[in-house]
Amino acid sequence: MEKRRVVVTGIGVVSPYGVGADKFWENIKAGKSGITHPTIIDLNKHLVKIAGEVQNYKATDFFEEKEAKKLDRYTQFALIASDEAIKDSKLDMTKEDAYRVGTIVSTAAGGFKTFEENHIRILERGTNKCSPFTVPMMIVNMAAGGVSMRHGLKGVCKAVVSACATGTHSIGDAFRSIQYNDADVMVAGGAEAVICDVGMGGFTSARTLSKRNDEPEKASRPYDKDRDGFVMSEGAGVLVLEEYEHAKARGAKIYAEIVGYGQTADAHDIVAPDPDGLGAIKSMEIALHDAGIEPSDIDYINTHGTSTGLGDKAESHAIAKVFGDKEQNKNLCVSSTKSMHGHMLGATGAVEAVICIKAITDSIVPPTINLENQDEEVANLDYVPNKAKEKEVNYSLSNSFGFGGQNSTLVFKKCLG
Repeated sequence: MEKRRVVVTGIGVVSPYGVGADKFWENIKAGKSGITHPTIIDLNKHLVKIAGEVQNYKATDFFEEKEAKKLDRYTQFALIASDEAIKDSKLDMTKEDAYRVGTIVSTAAGGFKTFEENHIRILERGTNKCSPFTVPMMIVNMAAGGVSMRHGLKGVCKAVVSACATGTHSIGDAFRSIQYNDADVMVAGGAEAVICDVGMGGFTSARTLSKRNDEPEKASRPYDKDRDGFVMSEGAGVLVLEEYEHAKARGAKIYAEIVGYGQTADAHDIVAPDPDGLGAIKSMEIALHDAGIEPSDIDYINTHGTSTGLGDKAESHAIAKVFGDKEQNKNLCVSSTKSMHGHMLGATGAVEAVICIKAITDSIVPPTINLENQDEEVANLDYVPNKAKEKEVNYSLSNSFGFGGQNSTLVFKKCLG
């Protein structure tokens, strides 16, 4: 059976810059950091006092108060981003077979804040005093279920959970669903909201977070010699994916085409990547083979690039192994936009997919900000330091890697018909 072509027709984003894909992209192009001192949590008792909080967010601006109380923050973000993506796509469900429209919107952690609050309530008031909505608010498939119910999507509906690779795996699996004719349209992406005591405390104890508390906007500094960890962030990214002929038939706007998907496991360590980047190398090679292109065809890579020592080194050398270094491949640009929007865990691959698509549509490669003193131990690549670069992008690639050794890669292509 011939694989069907899959295109992107809708985009939605919730990010530290606020709600909206355009707002997100304008800040990313400008090289502006979204990292601040959060207001939704008292971090005075924490060692880490910075994060990428969604700015000026009020749930009641988007939901009735009664409904908002039944939705964890991560689910709220997923619904808002999905609303934007579906509106952007101009998909009319009254004209669609609902069983041919599916949902894969996922999260790495689920309702951390809901779990935290209700556990405290149980300890203080008794085991039967937690909210009756505790379970549906905290479980990881509720974003997908919520999007499905909100828009009447009756096809594939599931959550893919693979730590920080979640958003990319969700889009990749949705891509496969359309390719193999299980759906004509898929709403896919990731959402996360773990700026709470459990989330911040847990990652701090794992010694993964930056403690550059006095300069939040400079804290995330991938590939820089003075980096000291990643910055926790929150938000959501959602795409509407469509079979190409289906999109053409209804006159949909097409942003880009998804042409390649790779996924592997390191089978190495629960936290640390394979030091030789073998799983990352293979994931990228599989995605390139799936796309039917050569490494030299890729113009831009949005790296996982978390601003951690082991991760930055392993991924950068994996990229150099597959694509060549700066001297061997002068065409390739590589950047980590986590330097600006922080690490959104299960949402991060989805928002970075948006960046890869926007790089294609706008011919702009976003920068890696805060790269002032490049670590000599990372590979010699063009990391687009501190300022965006105008460049034609015909193919872009996005990497996401998760705790447990999960690796995932997507390849996007300019859609010329």
